[in-house]
Amino acid sequence: MAVTIKDIAKKVGVSPSTVSRVVNGNTLISKETRDKIFAAMKEMDYHPNSLARNLANGSTHTIGLVIDAQDDNTFSNAFFNRSVYAIETVLQQNGYNLLITNDREDKNCSPVEKLILEKRVDGVILPSSSVTQKLINLLQKNDFPFIILGEPEIEKDETSWVDVDNLLGGEMAAKHLLDQGYGSIAFILENQATIFARNRVQGYRKALDENGCKVHTDYIIDCKGNCEAAYGAVRELMSLQEKPDAVLCANNVIAYQVLRALRDSLISVPEDMAVMSFDNYPFAEYMDPPLSVVDVDTFRLGEQAATDLIKKIQNANYENKQTMIATELIFRESTKRKK
Repeated sequence: MAVTIKDIAKKVGVSPSTVSRVVNGNTLISKETRDKIFAAMKEMDYHPNSLARNLANGSTHTIGLVIDAQDDNTFSNAFFNRSVYAIETVLQQNGYNLLITNDREDKNCSPVEKLILEKRVDGVILPSSSVTQKLINLLQKNDFPFIILGEPEIEKDETSWVDVDNLLGGEMAAKHLLDQGYGSIAFILENQATIFARNRVQGYRKALDENGCKVHTDYIIDCKGNCEAAYGAVRELMSLQEKPDAVLCANNVIAYQVLRALRDSLISVPEDMAVMSFDNYPFAEYMDPPLSVVDVDTFRLGEQAATDLIKKIQNANYENKQTMIATELIFRESTKRKK
């Protein structure tokens, strides 16, 4: 005879309703009780009928993660993968599955709109690059739970979102370089059109202004999505009459190209030029010399987004909130000027 919820409840010594709530992902039950119930389910080889459960409670126990269909490098992006791993970890701990879809336009109805209108998922996590006013209107009209991964360009105060404090990160990086004795700081960006890049530049400018340093327009270079262009950007900077003595890089790939260009130009790091990057992961510490970085905790980013979304799903009165994840400075050889 098949094992039932009542059998599990009897073994653990709780009510059937408590077992049911745990099976349905209710996090209000204590961890100790949940662990006992899951252990009993495993021991007795009990597998809930997910289809019947979903029909009964109107829940799919699935979260949709939308990816940017315009970015061909999404799945090769180590930082994106760290966030997805964190999202998946939190969802599994709370009894949810993850469904990944893209935001590619369709002449009838986009995949994201289908998820919402057909209620295939209980909520969605959206990258800020995929957020449009049309999509926000659709989500709000249907009272559909969602979280935005990254600060959005629109509806900032009317939506819930999680982002790294990029303004603080830019300020932190520039101030560190100034404190190490570097006075002319260039900034090579991957794509200045993104809001996180603009926030980083704003923080960089703020630190320079507050320390009485000139902000050179020629020192801010946009690679327009092509990180390999950073090699040529260094040559541009070295051709200026007033050259910088430090380069802040938007990511590790740009930093690699910068180090390569400086090495080919026989410019010593950090004696003649400092190099600093955002993002410690995956290989900043293995470069030559090891890079000082403003570390961006993308695992925490995904973890917070998933946690907030589950709260929104389980509590219809959960208010919108905006969360900034703090950055951390890691000091290494690439900015350690010998005095």
